[in-house]
Amino acid sequence: MSNFLANALQNSNGKFVTVSFIKNNGNKRILNGRLGVVKHLKGGKSTVDTANYINIYDIKTGGYRNVSRDSIVALAIEGVNVVNKQHIA
Repeated sequence: MSNFLANALQNSNGKFVTVSFIKNNGNKRILNGRLGVVKHLKGGKSTVDTANYINIYDIKTGGYRNVSRDSIVALAIEGVNVVNKQHIA
């Protein structure tokens, strides 16, 4: 299911998204942002490992965040919510 969510996020085509994921320290995080923002990158190009991570521009903090493809718990794009039931406690 995380693969499905990661692919849906990757194909959001620059639309605003809300993604819930588990951080490396085990905490759950909810992020509102967009993919494809390059304005603030140094050199204008992302250097993140795209096989394992998705780079999202966090509109709340004004910075880039890397989300592990395997840690995505839920995703909302244009009012459509998808939840990975394996992570519901």
